[in-house]
Amino acid sequence: MIEVYIDGASAGDPGLSGAGVFIKGNGYLLRHAFPLPSMSNHEAEFHACLKGLEVCKEHDFSIISIRSDSKVVVDAIEKRYVKNILYRGLLADILKQMENEFDYAFIKWIPSKSNKEADQLARQGVRQSLSKNTN
Repeated sequence: MIEVYIDGASAGDPGLSGAGVFIKGNGYLLRHAFPLPSMSNHEAEFHACLKGLEVCKEHDFSIISIRSDSKVVVDAIEKRYVKNILYRGLLADILKQMENEFDYAFIKWIPSKSNKEADQLARQGVRQSLSKNTN
């Protein structure tokens, strides 16, 4: 099984953002930092999940365990519902990918202290977003 650690970060709320994805398992150690446009931190968390799913799909992983310290994202995926209308499309995309692209995919909440690698990558993504907008 592949463990997919995800995190989102924003420089402001909303602000330029980033997504971090750290993947380990079956001999893999993958680190990805993605710059994102201006959005809320919660929205960045949903985008981080989508980015994690994209990376897993690119590597043909079939059984994945997504780990996130975002209760909003974990609860939304587990309940298959999110109250905030801004996140509904993102949630629909996540659920569709989890169901259609993988043999088995689930999400698990973890404490922030267990998600440091993804957090650092998300912050790196924010820095990439900031540097893109200053050039």
